[in-house]
Amino acid sequence: MSPIFRVAAAQWHSMRKEYENFREGAYRRAETDCNGALLNARGKARGVDAYSLFMGTETRALAYASEELVEHWSRYPRMTLADFERQWFNYPAEDAA
Repeated sequence: MSPIFRVAAAQWHSMRKEYENFREGAYRRAETDCNGALLNARGKARGVDAYSLFMGTETRALAYASEELVEHWSRYPRMTLADFERQWFNYPAEDAA
């Protein structure tokens, strides 16, 4: 394995672990703030895992999030992995393309 790739892979794994810790904390805060009401009726009917709403597309998250969770995200914005990676690496959003 290339030494450059090895270093990059180690950085990515470190960032990914930090993101999972961040996401877990965000989920727990939302669960407390929303009194456990994280899914709307459609999300419950489809068996959506509420934890999955904290990663992935905003469209999917908003399609299954409860009103309480959407309100929570207005106070504590939902951060995707890509957003977290840019922030972690101190990489401006306008440079990401």
